[in-house]
Amino acid sequence: MASNNPLTTTVYDLCRRALKDAGALGVGQTPLAEDISDAWDSMQWMLQQWERARYLIYHLVTYTVVSDGRITPYLVGPGSLDIDTNVPAGNFNSNFNNTFGGGNFGFTTSRPNRIESAFFAQLNSIPQGPIKYPLRVLNSMEDYNKIALPNLQTFSLVIFYDPAVPLGGLYVWPWPQSSIYSIGIICREQLPSAFPSLQSIITLPFEYFQAIVSNLAIALRPKYGLGTFPGDLVPAAAKNSLNVLRKGNTAIVNLTMPKELGRDGLYNIYSDQTY
Repeated sequence: MASNNPLTTTVYDLCRRALKDAGALGVGQTPLAEDISDAWDSMQWMLQQWERARYLIYHLVTYTVVSDGRITPYLVGPGSLDIDTNVPAGNFNSNFNNTFGGGNFGFTTSRPNRIESAFFAQLNSIPQGPIKYPLRVLNSMEDYNKIALPNLQTFSLVIFYDPAVPLGGLYVWPWPQSSIYSIGIICREQLPSAFPSLQSIITLPFEYFQAIVSNLAIALRPKYGLGTFPGDLVPAAAKNSLNVLRKGNTAIVNLTMPKELGRDGLYNIYSDQTY
């Protein structure tokens, strides 16, 4: 264990430092097994919550599935035969997901609770690859149920994701025909939902370390009857570290206007152009 080396920092290192910052552990003391175990649990629960906050996630992952002609939902989640979130399709951090997303330890990722965007690809053999078209994402089952002909099979236009447990359901409309199309969804990266042991190395961007320690320290204080006090720097450090993550992870999509709200181009007789 070497908390001063980010490449070898372990779960134990961060939990022990969080206990010290919380005021539950003195300088030079060794935490009790129960204390370090509770901190370990709280750390995992905290990261599970962070995974649901878009700007606390550093990376988006693209998953694709080739259409098979069905008119029932494609299943999304760990171990799914359609879109398996344990398989890092298009994910640069494959070692991370192999370690914490199944791998040799039996831990699995969670199904995504939402999709950020989606596309529809027409498979072909042209040198430039498949042709992609954006899909309009419906945000509720109520909207999807307004479709008058839900079993229509042709070129897809919209998509709806139902975040059921343990596997989510991906509804497409119209349903694509078999083998000539693929469906792609963009989801948030999976943060570790469980660590195999206290000696597990934290495979996260290094800026997450301070955020984990400071916010975990705040979360641990109630167990020991500890609170804030004048001059306490931990709450400010916790807030600032989360702001660092939010700023670093912010990725704002270019603003687009629905065609229905646009206007027809006006002609400028002087420049011979529309504007």
